[in-house]
Amino acid sequence: MPAELLDGKRIAQEIRGEVAERVKKLVARGVTPGLSVILVGDDAASAVYVAAKGKASEEVGIKSEKVRLPADTTQEDLLARIVALNADESVHGILVQFPLPKHIDAEQVILAIDPKKDVDCFHPVNVGKMLIGDRDGFLPCTPAGVQEMLKRAGVKTSGKHCVIVGRSNIVGKPMAALMMQPGENANCTVTVCHSGTKDLGAETRRADILIAATGKAGLITREMVKAGAVVVDVGMNRIPDASSKNGKRLVGDVDFDDVREIASLITPVPGGVGPMTIAMLLANTVRSAENSLR
Repeated sequence: MPAELLDGKRIAQEIRGEVAERVKKLVARGVTPGLSVILVGDDAASAVYVAAKGKASEEVGIKSEKVRLPADTTQEDLLARIVALNADESVHGILVQFPLPKHIDAEQVILAIDPKKDVDCFHPVNVGKMLIGDRDGFLPCTPAGVQEMLKRAGVKTSGKHCVIVGRSNIVGKPMAALMMQPGENANCTVTVCHSGTKDLGAETRRADILIAATGKAGLITREMVKAGAVVVDVGMNRIPDASSKNGKRLVGDVDFDDVREIASLITPVPGGVGPMTIAMLLANTVRSAENSLR
């Protein structure tokens, strides 16, 4: 029997509804959550992502500000913008859209953001808190979205073997940190695979929960998945497709049709992890606004 779908789009809508209610309570207390997104340059994909985040914010009542800067913006000017947003009490979340132009040091940009407004969880303060299990900071949106999706889908994780394919700072590493923490919705034995893994299939076949985040279309095939495994596909890859209007289509890192025949649960692409990422960004922003009242 084909695997059931882990419907991230539906779960994300649930979270957005909850966020909207929290926003109403904040507004009643005189605080409107504010999210500022900085976009440097004219990267088309980045512009689409920023627009989607802005639209989602407005739909739940978060005030969204897009700060668009030219590609030749100096690092000093960008840092000055961030400092100003740090000091603006109406701004509760600051997000800098990556990638940045090559002349800008991304690490210095991340360090400039006030950790209390770092709703993307890139600042070392928030990353460190996540690693030691201190939930006082923010959690990174995509890994937290995956964990929340598993929770709301009723997937029991404690004692399970979770294999993560990919070791990026954005997904792979923080995903491993979250899934190995003690407590509910985690408590897994975690294996992280990457380009240096000698026999990838041997590792992935051991997974009760398999999370793919490599950016390589169709990397995970049926032969690499244990029967009954829960498969989460974080990948977003555009491949040629003559039947589509723009000649391309979006696929994940998992060969969906093939793997669905052996997995128990599987996320689609699109409609799986992507909507969860934005939902968690909204939740982090509202949490920051709530924290401002303490």
